[in-house]
Amino acid sequence: MFAVAVRRDARGVVFTLRGELDFDSVVQLHDAAERELGRRDAGPVVVDCAALSFCDSSGVSALIRLARQLTARDRELRLAAVPASVSRLFSLTGLDQLFAVHRDVAEALAGVAAGRGMVVAGGSDEPVRPSEGESA
Repeated sequence: MFAVAVRRDARGVVFTLRGELDFDSVVQLHDAAERELGRRDAGPVVVDCAALSFCDSSGVSALIRLARQLTARDRELRLAAVPASVSRLFSLTGLDQLFAVHRDVAEALAGVAAGRGMVVAGGSDEPVRPSEGESA
């Protein structure tokens, strides 16, 4: 089961993803994005991935689409608390190069310590990188 919870913060908007972001559930993220893009708010959209257990190519496409839509409105998509199971996919697909990735939501909203080129797994101090011999 997948769910998107949206909350507003003085510094931006947080989309909290829970469950599996896949072909069947991506419509929920699209719906939340459409509602947000219909507002005239400024600031980043932070995607809290702490409770995201799985993401397939449909989920990756949805995140890329959202990032492009936000960029066209002079806004930014930031990822937070990406679990190790999902960070590998982001690393292999290059999403860790495309998005600002943060240790947690508070850091993402503050816009500090953004990492491009590495994904910091939720609850870990160490970046998750492809194993030696693997290509990103």
